[in-house]
Amino acid sequence: MATGYRNIPTDDGTYDEDEERLAILPSSTEPLIGDDGDNGRKGPEDGDKVGLWIWLLTVSAGISGLLFGYDTASISAALLHLAPSLSTPDHAVTTWDKSLITSSTSLGALIGGLFAGLLADYMGRKGVIYVADVLFVAGAAWQALSNSVGAMVIGRTIVGLGVGVGSLIVPLYISELSPPSHRGRLVVINVLFITFGQLIAYALGIILSPPTLSQNASWRYMLGLGGLPAGLQAVIMIFMPETPRWLLQHSRRDEAAKVIAKVYGNLTAREVDQVIAGIETGVSADTSDTLTEKFKLLFSIGGNRRALTISCLLQGLQQACGFNSLMYFSATIFSMIGFKNPTATAMVVAGTNMVATAVAFNLIDRLGRRRILLLSVPGMAIGLLLCAIAFSHLPMLTPDTTTALSITTTTNPWSPILILFMAFYVASYALGIGAIPWVVQSEFFPMRVRGLGTGMATTTNWILNFIVGASFLPAVEFMYGGAVGLFVFYALVCLAGTVAVWWTYPETKGLRMEEIEEVLREGWGSAGKRVD
Repeated sequence: MATGYRNIPTDDGTYDEDEERLAILPSSTEPLIGDDGDNGRKGPEDGDKVGLWIWLLTVSAGISGLLFGYDTASISAALLHLAPSLSTPDHAVTTWDKSLITSSTSLGALIGGLFAGLLADYMGRKGVIYVADVLFVAGAAWQALSNSVGAMVIGRTIVGLGVGVGSLIVPLYISELSPPSHRGRLVVINVLFITFGQLIAYALGIILSPPTLSQNASWRYMLGLGGLPAGLQAVIMIFMPETPRWLLQHSRRDEAAKVIAKVYGNLTAREVDQVIAGIETGVSADTSDTLTEKFKLLFSIGGNRRALTISCLLQGLQQACGFNSLMYFSATIFSMIGFKNPTATAMVVAGTNMVATAVAFNLIDRLGRRRILLLSVPGMAIGLLLCAIAFSHLPMLTPDTTTALSITTTTNPWSPILILFMAFYVASYALGIGAIPWVVQSEFFPMRVRGLGTGMATTTNWILNFIVGASFLPAVEFMYGGAVGLFVFYALVCLAGTVAVWWTYPETKGLRMEEIEEVLREGWGSAGKRVD
């Protein structure tokens, strides 16, 4: 019979780096981690089915994902129409202004993501979702009323704060409520909402564009409508619970038991106690850590450092691969190469992203995170190189989209080929690196440093997002090789990322969050824990 081992935390909820603290599990227990990463200790929460309530919770929280997607993609169509409204007699809107407007969202998200994790430790996960909703509504209204580039930058920054807060808190909220067998899929639902929001943004960009509305009104409606779902979510979340892990950390065991019983739906009182006991092995009721102490715990303990390194690596790769340059500037790109209706063409990108994310939803808890990443990232490199080849056969026009829009047709056969190559790249992205970093950062960190760790990983994402957003149009205009050179650079980033994922990322499919801590304590996921 197999005998498994697990590490026992010290009294303060951390693990002793110098001393092996092992306890032998009952002989009927399977090894903690095996070849497929899916044979951790089974408990009452590990069933193949989950109740309807957890799906409702996920969809309710996922509205923030829809807002994330809508607000990051709506600017793509808005950029085609806002220049006349924001220009003044002394200053016409320039390429740099458009890049600043776009990247200010990322700057706001960077700040929001950094502080959201710390707020989540003190306010609770549910409370921080309300913070995101307030920021989304305020930012949408500010943008719709803007009459200058400066005002628009402020509005986009406010929305960015909401995006940063929401992008961190929703995967964390869903992960802490989800059973191990479904955690990956449930977090991917939030990513699916992001892609749906992007698709809606492009669709409204087509519907609201002239002649339906005037050029001045069209972009204001596109951006202002982003506040409506936030108001709806704020009402729905009144009826949603706090996560049991946060409740246990704050010594609210009875409330945590009620949440678990409601979320899982089919557990007996004894099974609820077993679930709580399993969670409590990784949760300390000591919530008095100062920020300095949290940093010390995060960096002084090997498992925490490895969790931070992997989470930041994947979040950085998600942005450094250049994907969001397509989300922000796809309409601009297609107008620059002569498409008559660039926003409609850009919907191909958003639609492919959504379909491939739906495929990821079905695969992530079956095929595993690591296998998917090792398919996704190399596929992106191939797609980017193919796009670079297509760009080399397409004369780029001008970043001034108002000039490009006067073109009525395109006859270059490489134009539709470029769309096909972009769709391949986007599908590869959405299958793995588009979703998995959000799963990873929400499940890798121990409870005492989870808020800080997820905040730093989210901040890494938005730092790179800001750099990509601010540099894309200037790089296309001034970089050696233009779009060709830029896409080759993105491909090289993906190749480097493939090597990094291969050496550092362990499979965590089917493991409880507390078990993942044990995997990372012992190394980078090698020595029998890696799935190749």
